Amino acid sequence: MLLQLKAFTLFMTIRLAILPLLLALNFSMCQKHPSPTTSSEPMSSSPASAGETAGGSPGPGVAGASPSPKITKAVVDQTAQTIIFCYHRLVDKIRYPGTEITPVDFEAQMKQLKDAGITVISMQDLLAWRRGEKNIPPRCAVISFDDGWKSQYEVGWPIMKKFGYPFTMFIYTEGVRGGSLGGGEAITWEQLADMRDNGVDIEAHTATHQDLREGHNIMLAAAGGKKTRTKLTGPEYEQWVHNEVVGSKELLEQRLGIKVNCFAVPFGNYNEHVKELARNAGYEAMFTVYGQPITFTSPLDSLGRYAIEANKPKVFVDAVKMIGTSSGGAAAVAEVGAADLSTQPADGSTVRTALPLIKASLGRVGGIEPGSVQMRVSGLGVVPVSYDPKTGTVSYQVTQKLRGNSCTVIVSAKAEGKKVEAHWTFGIDAAVAAAPVSAAARTTPTPKK
Repeated sequence: MLLQLKAFTLFMTIRLAILPLLLALNFSMCQKHPSPTTSSEPMSSSPASAGETAGGSPGPGVAGASPSPKITKAVVDQTAQTIIFCYHRLVDKIRYPGTEITPVDFEAQMKQLKDAGITVISMQDLLAWRRGEKNIPPRCAVISFDDGWKSQYEVGWPIMKKFGYPFTMFIYTEGVRGGSLGGGEAITWEQLADMRDNGVDIEAHTATHQDLREGHNIMLAAAGGKKTRTKLTGPEYEQWVHNEVVGSKELLEQRLGIKVNCFAVPFGNYNEHVKELARNAGYEAMFTVYGQPITFTSPLDSLGRYAIEANKPKVFVDAVKMIGTSSGGAAAVAEVGAADLSTQPADGSTVRTALPLIKASLGRVGGIEPGSVQMRVSGLGVVPVSYDPKTGTVSYQVTQKLRGNSCTVIVSAKAEGKKVEAHWTFGIDAAVAAAPVSAAARTTPTPKK
């Protein structure tokens, strides 16, 4: 009996000694393998565990793993091309054919684009294509309206809605109703806001719609509405042109709460300084009125638009034909200084007749293709010129009285397969100047009436 008692005592002693060891071992194992439901570590932002991808497949380093998909930039069709049209006023009765078109003709042209299989795209889609971000149709067009006339809101916009076409409005800010140049035919800020809210692209077209080059005649509006014709140079010019290029952009962005990234140059008059101002202001693209197909390599600081005029329907027809048949794109345009062309009247000069003889010598350019020579005169559009291949002289005797206090001439031609162009502006003495005309058709601005 005594022996059994000793054995029991020894057993209990050993058991009591081993139990703490077992408990300690078990606690240690629990610390090394904590339960997922009681862990205090933050959860991974990925829904997958370290050994799995989100789809449940093995992760990197695990047998059967598939590589993660790579995000690559879209490959765009660099052979696509587009044409850009520029319209102004839409009126039933044409008074100034250089900047007006009837609603009937405008709607017919929009239908022609559809019938020809030419897709109308937005300006922002065009720029996205140029950035390599998206594709555009192989043959397409962009529609733009310049200045900001109420007929664009009341007449043009409903027609564009009918076809489901996007478009861009290039606005000069002092020409909006209430501005120093905004008369009764001008668009209002409220109408622009309505267009903005419905997806219309609104971009800049300067503040007062004038020649932006230093030393050229401009009109300044003083207090009380008095206007002074002058030429600005130096710091005064820099302050003025900064407001035209930068200030107009800032005002549009502030009044409409938009981002402005496009700039249309009035009359196509620009130089390297204007281009630099536009680049520094944050414009992505600058537009002229020298119509040509736009390709993937066209310079973004001189994208040409076809200005549509009531008395020049062939411009629209030729543009549509060109986009339909051209397999390449328009070559880069080389700008030739007016001084090299011995222009008449000279750049910056003033004449005492509204029916001047306009001449330029292309002799220094060399290799001119005679049939390619073209001249545009502000307010008249393309004019029938005479070209003498022997002397290289292009000339046109104005037969329709020029309106306004100044006139811009654009001469273009092909030389050895490349397009060259030059433009210059001369003044017309106030005593012989024509009656007031549309602000869009003259260098000296007048209110929209």
